[in-house]
Amino acid sequence: MFSKKKENPQIDPQQRELYEHARKRIIQKKRLFQHFVVFVVGAVFFAVLNLAFGYGKELTFFGVDWCIIAIICWAFLFVLHFCNVWLFSKFMGQEWTDRQMERLVAKQKEEIALMQKDVDLMYPKEELIKKKEEFIKGNQLKKVDEPKKSNKMITMIAAAGENDALGKDNDLVWHLPDDFKRFKALTTGHHIIMGRKTFESFPKLLPNRVHIIISRNKNYQADGAFVVQTMEEALEMAKNDDKPFIIGGGEIYNLGLNYATHIELTRVHADFEADAFFPKIDTSVWELVKEEFHDVDEKHKFSFTYLTYQKK
Repeated sequence: MFSKKKENPQIDPQQRELYEHARKRIIQKKRLFQHFVVFVVGAVFFAVLNLAFGYGKELTFFGVDWCIIAIICWAFLFVLHFCNVWLFSKFMGQEWTDRQMERLVAKQKEEIALMQKDVDLMYPKEELIKKKEEFIKGNQLKKVDEPKKSNKMITMIAAAGENDALGKDNDLVWHLPDDFKRFKALTTGHHIIMGRKTFESFPKLLPNRVHIIISRNKNYQADGAFVVQTMEEALEMAKNDDKPFIIGGGEIYNLGLNYATHIELTRVHADFEADAFFPKIDTSVWELVKEEFHDVDEKHKFSFTYLTYQKK
C-alpha cells in the first residue's frame, strides 16, 4: 500500500495571489472561447434561417432583416467581451492597478510630510518633548498624592435611640418588625462582621450570610462562622464582597468607624436605658444622603427614621 503524500497547506501569500490571478484568467479565456463558439454557431444558424428558408425577411428594421441586426448586436457584445479579457486586462490589469496605488501612496506621503513641516514650525519638537515630560511627571505625582478610589462599600448598620442607645444586657430594648425586615433585605448575600457578644445573642446563624466574628480570644471558636482578632483581618476575609456589613456591637462600631464608607442607621425616636451605645456621628465627616420616617402603628410602639450616611 502506498500512502498519498500530503501537500503542504502553507502557501506563500504572493504565490497564492499569482495562482488566483492565473485561475481567474483561465476562466475568463474559457468563457470567451465559449462565447465565440456560441456566437459562430448562432450566426450561422440565423444566416441559414434567413437565406435558405427566408425566415425573418418580413421583419425589417430600416430595411435590414432582423437576423442581420441580431448578429450585429451579438458581434458587438462579443467584441466587448474580447476587449475586457484581452485589451483591458493587458493595459489596465494588476500591474496598472499596482502602479496607481503606488502613485497614490507616494502622493499621500508627500502631503503628510508637508503637514509635518507645518507642525514642526508651529510646535518645535524640543518644546513638545519638554511639555510631554512635564505632563507625565505631573500625572505621576498626582497618582502618588491622590489615594486610590474604590467602589467597595463598607457599611455599618444599626438601630439606636435618640441617646445612641443600642441595647442592654446584650439584647434590644425595642421591637421593630419593619426594621428587622430591612436589616435582612440589606445584609442577605453579604459578609456580616460582629463581635462575640452580638454573635452569641443570635438564636442561630442568620441564613444566606457569611458570619465573621472579631474576638480577642484566640481560642474562641464558633460553628459556621469565621473568627479573627482584628477589623483588618475581618475586612481582608470579606475582600471579595463589594458590600460587607458591620453589625455591632458598640465596641465593633467604634472600630469600624474608621473603615466604613456608609452608615445605615435606624434612629428610634426615644431615649433608652442601655449599656451599649452607637458612636456619635460627626457631620463634618458624614453626609446624610437619605432619610425615611416610619410612624407609630399597631406593630411598632416607637416611631423611627431610616437614615443613610455617606462619608464625605
